Amino acid sequence: MNSTSLPLSDDRLAPLVTAYAEAQAAKTRSHLLGFGALLVCILFSAYVAEVDGRKFVSNISNFTTYLSRLFYLENTQPVWSDFSEWFWGFGKWFTKIIETLLIAYLGTIVGAVGAFVACFLAARNLVDSRMLVFVMRRLLEICRTVPELVFALTFVVAFGLGPLPGILALAIHTFGALGKQFAEVVENIDLKPFEGVSSTGATWTEAVRFAALPQVLPNFVSYGLMRFEINVRGAAIMGFVGAGGIGQDLLEAVRKFYYSDVSAMLVMIIATVMVIDYTTEKIRHRLLGHGGAR
Repeated sequence: MNSTSLPLSDDRLAPLVTAYAEAQAAKTRSHLLGFGALLVCILFSAYVAEVDGRKFVSNISNFTTYLSRLFYLENTQPVWSDFSEWFWGFGKWFTKIIETLLIAYLGTIVGAVGAFVACFLAARNLVDSRMLVFVMRRLLEICRTVPELVFALTFVVAFGLGPLPGILALAIHTFGALGKQFAEVVENIDLKPFEGVSSTGATWTEAVRFAALPQVLPNFVSYGLMRFEINVRGAAIMGFVGAGGIGQDLLEAVRKFYYSDVSAMLVMIIATVMVIDYTTEKIRHRLLGHGGAR
């Protein structure tokens, strides 16, 4: 059966064309208005922050010059012309990289354990006490709002230089960040198993263990691995305030203008983060059932 479409007459087509043109014009005005508002906000922010546009433009060459200098040795030869000279401190820097990974690992583990306990107490669907939920959520907010470097600097003053301040700083921030994410996962579970276990006379802890935990555990592990990736990057700069890791050597090289050393350490950090990201991504996909080839 053949079907043919008859063209609309001009009288019927004209209102449709007009309506479409008006809709497109309204959409364009909306986009322009949003762009204008964004531009005004940017300019106002630059004014409040006292950003000097002329100074920025005149000094931008210093930034590009510094970046280009990273690719040359002290003898002005490209870094790839002599890898032994470029990575002369590989052994020392590799040890610092391992220390950085351990700081991130311990900080993640300690913070994740605390978040695991706190998230169930911060979930509105599992806890009847509104006050307990409010207190736990505010605690998590405080822990994740303060930057890791601020915590690290505080702990350096308290405990001295070394990895311990970095571990504690990452653990506190991880506790706040993962606690928030874990609590949101818990609040989206199916409550029927929880109610069913509770109706048998089980305690709250038992109901959480046998009804809630099986539903959320894969997401917990996935978020924990993702947080480890973030903490590896965070631990790399903990040395800026004396909290251990590769950051201390990197800061020293930056301050002394050891350009090739800076680029060598950056390459090692980037390579480490890439391996960690790739590995944890594969693990997360398998846990969440997306383990197919990509």
